[in-house]
Amino acid sequence: MDLELFVTRGLGDTSYLLASGREAVLVDPQRDAWRFVAAAAARGLQIVRVLETHVHNDYLSGALETHAATGAEIVAPARGRYEFEHRAVDDGDRIELGEYALTAIATPGHTPEHLTWLVSEADPPMRGPAAPGSDPIAAFTGGSLLVGSVGRTDLLGPALTPALTLDQQRSLRRLAALPDATRILPTHGAGSFCSAGPVARSRTTTLGDERRDNATFAGIDADEATFRDKLLDKLGLVPAYYAHMAALNRRGPRIMRGYRPPPALDPAAFETASGAAGGARVVDGRNRAAFAEAHVPGSLNIELDETFAAYVGWLLPFGAPIQLVLPDPAEAALEEASTQLLRIGYERVLGWLDGGIEAWQRTGRAVGRYPITTMDSVNAGQETLILDVRQPIEWRDDGMIPDSQRIFVADLPARLAEVPSDRPVTVVCKSGARAAIAASLLDAAGRDVRLVARGGAPGWTGGFEMVTPEGGR
Repeated sequence: MDLELFVTRGLGDTSYLLASGREAVLVDPQRDAWRFVAAAAARGLQIVRVLETHVHNDYLSGALETHAATGAEIVAPARGRYEFEHRAVDDGDRIELGEYALTAIATPGHTPEHLTWLVSEADPPMRGPAAPGSDPIAAFTGGSLLVGSVGRTDLLGPALTPALTLDQQRSLRRLAALPDATRILPTHGAGSFCSAGPVARSRTTTLGDERRDNATFAGIDADEATFRDKLLDKLGLVPAYYAHMAALNRRGPRIMRGYRPPPALDPAAFETASGAAGGARVVDGRNRAAFAEAHVPGSLNIELDETFAAYVGWLLPFGAPIQLVLPDPAEAALEEASTQLLRIGYERVLGWLDGGIEAWQRTGRAVGRYPITTMDSVNAGQETLILDVRQPIEWRDDGMIPDSQRIFVADLPARLAEVPSDRPVTVVCKSGARAAIAASLLDAAGRDVRLVARGGAPGWTGGFEMVTPEGGR
């Protein structure tokens, strides 16, 4: 099979380009679809269709972007209620791509309208007296069957979760009827918040491997209550921006027609845009140690790694205006940061600080700073309040530091008043990244903060409390 994978690690998702001859279909593209169009053009391929498996909750679709660039037909679930021109398909509908036939089968669960696309030979040779059909050789499973897990069923709210979980069980049973050799090509993978529990690092798999290694998939014949409890037991929280994605994807995101870099701003212009009149929030993507040493007062430290956009989308109001302070090299960092943000609908990047924090300091402008500490110091009885900003499921499964205060990092802006102000606060998480975000929030609020920049809760040596987040033992 002539198949190219495009992994968007920040989202934990994979898009696919399936080609036959000089034509190709693109499956589940992200908004920055110009990268897929360029890859196809470099190979002399024409993208003739864009296939969607479901209405995405974790990113803005690049279907319209691809159509604008190539004229490709958009093929999407009929029950998705899309408001733009597309070919609506449902269970049993088929399209052809050269030597391949792609057949949609309804696999609701992750979302109500979810489709899986089965790939088989379009006109297989007769292989004896049987009818001239062929077994699927691959399946684009979207958010249904994943590598080592399955798609979560709670993203549309608690009212729909029970029915969608039952749908997911039925859909997985339907997929279980495929041959073991069928190649499974999911959209969601490692790093995605759309999975119901841990996902394997590999991006693709086979039906036989999942039958053997995927505990949730292996449990599809259990009674409904057992399956439901197993699937819902390991769910973490999801970024706040998810609540906006489905509606925007149904309506159709604004077409961008390529990447346009936000402008460089000198310190004076940068300060004006972030002042009371401008109202933009400063997000500093440098590493936590550099930020702690010197930063624009009031800025938010979200390191520019694969999870950058997710935490922006968790902590800032949807679509809020943003200014960036960037690590070096600034131009590459700018493209990475602004592209990540475009994928989730944050289009208002007003600019970036030209010359970085050094240029800011050269003008005599004040900087913020706070100390970095270690878990060894905390273990030694340093007089401080320990603030643990991990997810509730981590407190439950991995334990809690005795006498610590626990507030998930994304909940901290609304709960700052709960953090005592009469003593220093030492912020911890698991690796230091979320603690860095929380430390910057506390610093912006004028608190006396210390950051455990490396490690955190795993380095606690005093013994954990195994207490559920609700307080039960």
